[in-house]
Amino acid sequence: MAHVTLENVTKVFPGNVKAVDCMSLDIADREFVVLVGPSGCGKSTTLRMVAGLEEITDGTISIGDRVVNDVPPKNRDIAMVFQNYALYPHMTVYKNMAFGLKLRKVPKKEIDQKVHEAAKMLGIEELLERKPKALSGGQRQRVAVGRAIVRNPKAFLFDEPLSNLDAKLRVEMRAELKKLHRKLQTTTIYVTHDQEEAMTLGDRVVVMKDGLIQQVDAPLNIYDYPVNRFVGGFVGTPPMNFLTGNLVAENGSVYFDEGANRIRLSDEMGQRVKSYLGKPVILGVRPEDLSDHSEGGFAGTENTLSVKVSVVEPLGDKMDVYMATAKHDRLVCRADSHRQIQEGMELPMYLDMSSVHIFEPGETGMNVSLDVNGATARA
Repeated sequence: MAHVTLENVTKVFPGNVKAVDCMSLDIADREFVVLVGPSGCGKSTTLRMVAGLEEITDGTISIGDRVVNDVPPKNRDIAMVFQNYALYPHMTVYKNMAFGLKLRKVPKKEIDQKVHEAAKMLGIEELLERKPKALSGGQRQRVAVGRAIVRNPKAFLFDEPLSNLDAKLRVEMRAELKKLHRKLQTTTIYVTHDQEEAMTLGDRVVVMKDGLIQQVDAPLNIYDYPVNRFVGGFVGTPPMNFLTGNLVAENGSVYFDEGANRIRLSDEMGQRVKSYLGKPVILGVRPEDLSDHSEGGFAGTENTLSVKVSVVEPLGDKMDVYMATAKHDRLVCRADSHRQIQEGMELPMYLDMSSVHIFEPGETGMNVSLDVNGATARA
């Protein structure tokens, strides 16, 4: 096991296409770090550079205390699990898992012990004599993980390993991978485009866009305190609602003027964003921080939006309510499914003002409602 460090790592492909731009990241020994972002953000390229499958254009990559820029993949002491499993179809499960050890001339008795230990850990002991074509997608994924485990590497690298599985199996495998990491305590770098995977698996989450790191933090901090509009909109299902408007001062208070609705900010937040008075800003609020009732955190008289409900999507115990104001045509609220909300209704929608954010304009506009410690001003 070892820490992994990237210092000012850049990757430029032919045609001056910059896939990763001066990326610096320190991954602690035994840490589980998830790289997440939309397609083309540079997360898989970063992983492949750590693995040695892609040459870096500039910067330094270290595994433990050794710089590995010029070290071939087979000598980096890492194990990679791919999206497509990469199993040898003509070999049994046992031989697939033992292959890497056999190449390293590990004694047969030790190979047998390691393969059976990993198979037991993953619940695939009864599959050892089967070939990959006789396995389900989930079973193949377990074999791919087992092949990595037997090597006892310094770090595991996972490249979207669950994307080929159905939704139910993805959830099950997420739990298995988390338990496996707790048991093995091996440094892990995991790449996914699925922000739900990122939130559930990672000790820390690295949100990327256009080859740049947008934010690195614990999952809940990423969710509660996004540093910019992109992070706020990318992390969360359904995504954060954004309303464009202006900040105005009136009778000693600061209001967000949406055009059809005015919302009073808390005094603390008002002080924090007063330099933006008279300027266009974007208010962000998550679906669960909107409600059709004014109880608890939603109580108030100057925290409402007048909306018209367009679509109601039942989800069992919850429902997603899509609605519009006179100025914004796509907002969503996640509500209790027993609330009497129907399509076509016009009603006030209350905001939990302790959980709203104020962003600068633009796709990556900064969150100006965060304090110096990265927390949003509370009401």
